[in-house]
Amino acid sequence: MPLIHSEDELISKAAKILHIGKADILSWQIVKKSIDARKKPEIFFTYVLDIAVKKEEQVLKRAKGNQVQKAEEKKYVFPKNGNLPLVKRPVIIGTGPAGLFCGYLLARHGYRPVLLERGKDVESRQKDVEKFWETGVLDTDSNVQFGEGGAGTFSDGKLNTLVKDKFGRNKEVLRIFVEAGAPEEILYEAKPHIGTDVLLHVVRCMREQIIAWGGEVRFESKVTDLLMEQNQNESRIKGLVINDTEQLETDVVVLAIGHSARDTFQMLYERNIPMEAKSFAVGLRVEHPRKMMNQIQYGMEESQYLPTASYKVTAQTENGRGVYSFCMCPGGYVVNASSEENRLAVNGMSYSGRNGENSNSAIIVTVTPEDFGSSHPLSGIAFQRKLEEKAYAIGQGSVPVETYGEFQTAVTGDAARPSEIIQKYPSFAPAIKGSYRQAPVHEILPEALQESFVEGMEQFGRVLPGFDDSGAFVSGIESRTSSPVRIHRDESGQAQIQGLFPCGEGAGYAGGITSAAMDGMLIAEKIAGIYQPVS
Repeated sequence: MPLIHSEDELISKAAKILHIGKADILSWQIVKKSIDARKKPEIFFTYVLDIAVKKEEQVLKRAKGNQVQKAEEKKYVFPKNGNLPLVKRPVIIGTGPAGLFCGYLLARHGYRPVLLERGKDVESRQKDVEKFWETGVLDTDSNVQFGEGGAGTFSDGKLNTLVKDKFGRNKEVLRIFVEAGAPEEILYEAKPHIGTDVLLHVVRCMREQIIAWGGEVRFESKVTDLLMEQNQNESRIKGLVINDTEQLETDVVVLAIGHSARDTFQMLYERNIPMEAKSFAVGLRVEHPRKMMNQIQYGMEESQYLPTASYKVTAQTENGRGVYSFCMCPGGYVVNASSEENRLAVNGMSYSGRNGENSNSAIIVTVTPEDFGSSHPLSGIAFQRKLEEKAYAIGQGSVPVETYGEFQTAVTGDAARPSEIIQKYPSFAPAIKGSYRQAPVHEILPEALQESFVEGMEQFGRVLPGFDDSGAFVSGIESRTSSPVRIHRDESGQAQIQGLFPCGEGAGYAGGITSAAMDGMLIAEKIAGIYQPVS
């Protein structure tokens, strides 16, 4: 469909493709809507529609080519209850997407879970985060990483995922979000997102629903130890220690701790929970003017009919490393996402309108356990911390920023090219939540990663002309892209300790809001398949 079109024109075209009159359409809904900018500045919307029609079999027989086919709906089905009685309520550690969706499904089906969150409720957490950005005073348990909603709450709120969805979990995640107040458009947009401002409301609504179904959500309740018992050759979970003092008995614990719970990873390691270091990626945030990215992608700086332009870029360097964009934030902000004193990490964030002056994304480089300098399961955390300490020192506590031209010159020795960004957008400046300062950002990364970053940027500049402009802003360090640890689990979803269910991004089984939520659903299904609801 052309950029400007009415609903009536959309349905008229669908009827024409089906060789029927509009009166023969009984009902319809959008399944997918995407943007086709291959002929920019002439832009099209592409739709996939589910349409109920009169005389369906005749319509299908007349259909030619692959433009029309019978719709097959993949409906999500929660499993039947298992047979084992569950006397004590299941406990979920963490209220990020994995913990929240695990708790939501268990509560809906009568398991009355207890959700423990080391941080604060989303309303209090928002105040703590804004205070940190304004004053630099960090609450190490209530920040961009910790608190109700998890790290994804202060992000772009992207809901697309590459996870294959054979069981309808993806659609169910989106449906539950809409049920909790997210816009209905996320059900069919090709690149759905919510935005931080809307996510805050959605998370609160999900918590209230969990409580209404008999669940419990406790904040400022950090799990500091596991209680276990040994029966013959089997270890089993028997409870948890909260805030070093309180004991909570349970036979089922879900570890949805998120990718930044480093002290919890240490405790689990000391309790001999099997885990290993895993590959992830680190890099830097790169900012461009929002209007510039619109021009590159759409052939126009503004359009009331188009969303702020996004992009996704990938490259392979000569030394075999992958370089790619991550958590792209159209019309968004770079945010100080630190969670530990004297260490600095950044992330990206967009509000639902995506109307900030800049667009940014993390340009990240893959790292493997070979880069960590140790085979220790927590060596990836040590690697992250070293980079974050360097970023904190270079920025003197503020987010360090330099232009890409300065970065490139420092790495390659070549003189920076004149910046077209500066000439065309003279008011272009960093859009960062939290204080920032001019600093040698290139010094944060090891030499091999510096070179990979530059090589990737140069390749991206050939795909998106101007992406590697010397006036683009670079800040860092983006070190929390995914968990540096994988906690082992078997087919039943349990760790070596019976009753302990590693889950979500922190345990190494997801990467992003939707995949973490889907893994939370999977673990809820595993628990329900074993146990009866709590009596």
